[in-house]
This record gives sequence, structure tokens and C-alpha cells, in this order.
Amino acid sequence: MRFVQDVPEAVSFKDPEPALSMAMRQSFKVFRTPKIAPRYLIASKPLDRRLADNLVSSQDSQITWRWLMAKVLGVFLFPVFISVSLVTAGLAASVEEFYKGKVIQFVVGGSAGGGYDTYTRLIARHFAQYVPGKPSTVVQNMPGAAMLISANYIFNSAARDGTYIGHWSGPLILQHMMGNPAVKFDGRKFGWIGMPTADSLVCITTERSGIKTAEDWRKAKTRVKLGAIGPGTSGTDDTKLFAAATGFPMQLIEGYKGTADIRAAAEQGEVDGTCAFGWQSAKVTWAGALKARQVHVVLQTMLEPHPELKGVPLAIDYAKTEEGKKLLRIASELYGKQRLYSLPPQVPEERVRVLQKAFVDTLKDPQFKAEAEKAKLEIDPIDGPGVEKMVNGLYEIEPAVVNRVKQLLAAK
Repeated sequence: MRFVQDVPEAVSFKDPEPALSMAMRQSFKVFRTPKIAPRYLIASKPLDRRLADNLVSSQDSQITWRWLMAKVLGVFLFPVFISVSLVTAGLAASVEEFYKGKVIQFVVGGSAGGGYDTYTRLIARHFAQYVPGKPSTVVQNMPGAAMLISANYIFNSAARDGTYIGHWSGPLILQHMMGNPAVKFDGRKFGWIGMPTADSLVCITTERSGIKTAEDWRKAKTRVKLGAIGPGTSGTDDTKLFAAATGFPMQLIEGYKGTADIRAAAEQGEVDGTCAFGWQSAKVTWAGALKARQVHVVLQTMLEPHPELKGVPLAIDYAKTEEGKKLLRIASELYGKQRLYSLPPQVPEERVRVLQKAFVDTLKDPQFKAEAEKAKLEIDPIDGPGVEKMVNGLYEIEPAVVNRVKQLLAAK
């Protein structure tokens, strides 16, 4: 089912581990007062002789006190160091034992053949070698409801043990912030693995549409039909904010399961184009049509131009008001960082850290990088803690701004 929308014109911080506690108790049992030369403890000589002895032996005294402190610290701290090492080694062994023979499932919110799918399948091929225990990996596509089905599944239904990793559209977080009742997750409670790259979002039109440039579009007498997945994705939300800021004539055709389906619809003439693609995936999945000039990149909706798209204008250059420019700045921040990999809530912390590191190590792997370069997939990653900071920052946007965006995205 497709949903058609006419987009309106422009608008104004544990107790010590048992091994550690035992080590500390044993250290108290074996402690003995060190044997120190009597002259430093008992006044058995006349005062003047003692003073002379002490003056002559001042260097000895310093050495003796250093020896004493070293003994004290060694007796107390050595068992602690050993215990901490044992605990750390135990955690590593525990993680390795857990993952041995397991399968890590990557759940992709987009359809097979799309950008989310393409990135995930490449990552999954190299990921397991960096996880202790060397589990296997599989990729499962779970498209639907603008990737909300997969996001809700990861948050509510997937096992909370570190064997499920979701890849879905980050802007769905905004839908939660706006109170969308269909969103059954809280973005602040996911475990975040990382992001392979930011997106440089673009608008692409077909040759048959007659729209070959941004100026053609701006002057069009009829609305340009754009394919989109649905609310919470760049193809819908970013496009609506772009329309409100610029007044470009457009009509959204929503309900596609992923960018692969939108691409097919455009090639069949069902839609005139889309603003649902990042250039990072479009240049790979739509390479043939771009080379044959069957489709055209007419606009960049981010604030900074991509170096490979010289001459393609920025949407913000067409913003009619200061409010419009502010909307496009918000859109750039929200929708340019959307390829997020997440864990369900309450996954054991040591497994979260292991998977975060595995993600970073995968993206540094020479063979992975060679395959990504061959496939023309851009890699400019943000690690798990970085994504967590970014997501928490979104929840700090002023309510008034969120409400204004909500009004615009609710417009039919």
C-alpha cells in the first residue's frame, strides 16, 4: 500500500569480587613488621654518638625507609593487582565462553539490496573474528513501518544477551521524542555499537521526469513525486522539512520497504525520484543508472557539500526564511547520522564493550577496508560511546523546537 502526501509550501556508578576479598584477607595474615637495624628503633647510645651515627647513616636511613615502604606497599597491593588481573581475565574468559558456538544476528530494518543491507552484510562478514569465541553471524532483513518494526523488535523482543544487533533508521528517535505511540522504545536505553559513516543526503530525479537540475525542480509547474519509506526516515521527514524551508513543489509517495524498492519504483516510472538516499549508498546501489545519466543528483540536503558532488547545490541555499534555514540545520544533524547499530537494553556491560570494540576493529581491518573501497562504500565511523553521546544530545533539544518540527512533519 502506498500513501500519497501533498507536501505544503514553505512556512515561517560494587562490592569486591570474592577472589579480591580473599586476597585482601590473606595479605593481612602474612604481614610482619620488617626487621630494622636497632639503632633506628632503640636509644642505646649517648645522644651525641647517636646523632653522629644518624648523620653518617642518613643515606642508609633513606634507603631503609624506601625498603620499608616498598615492603608495605608490596604486601598490600601485590595481591590486589593479582586479584584484579584474575577478575579481568575471568571476564574475558566468560565472554569468550559465552560466544563460542553462538550466532550473532544482525537485524536490518531495510530491504535486501538497499544501503542499510549493503553496509551490514559487509560488516557481518568480518565482525566475528574480532569477538572472543569466534561466533558466526547472519543477516536478517526485517523491513516494514519505515524500519520501526525492526527497531521495536530489537528493543522489546530480541534476546538481551549480546546476540542481536539492530540496524535501523536513527531518526526514528525523533518520533519517540515527539510522542509517536507506535514507537515502543526509548533511544536512551539501547546499547550503542557504532555507526560506519555519516550520510550526505541527496535528492535524485529520473531522466524521464524532466527534472535534471534544482532550478528545473524549483520552476516545475506540477508536483514532483518522491518515493519514501515513511515517518522516521530521511526520505519522509527530511524531505518535509526541506519542502517547508524552500517551497519546492513535491508529493510524497510513502510505504516502500526500503531504498531498493524506491529505486525500482523510480526506474519503472512510479515516482519521479527520491530524497531518501545518502550519496554514500546511492553511488553504489544506483551506480549503473547514474553512469548512464538515467538519474540525476539535483540537490544536497546537508549543510556541507560532498567533495564528489561539485556543482550540486545545497538545499539551504534555497531556504526562504531564517526559520527555514534553522529547520535545514536541524534536519542535517538528525538525518545525516542515521546508520546506527544498536543492542537491546540490559545486555551485560562486558559484552557491550566487547561488541563496541569488535565494531571498531572490523572497520579498521585491512581486508574489510579493501572490500569497502572496492564497493565504493565510504567508511568514516563513530564508535559506540560517540553514538550514545549523540543520541543523548538529541533528547536535550528544546521542547519548542521539537514541537515545531512535529507540526511540520504532521502536515499532510
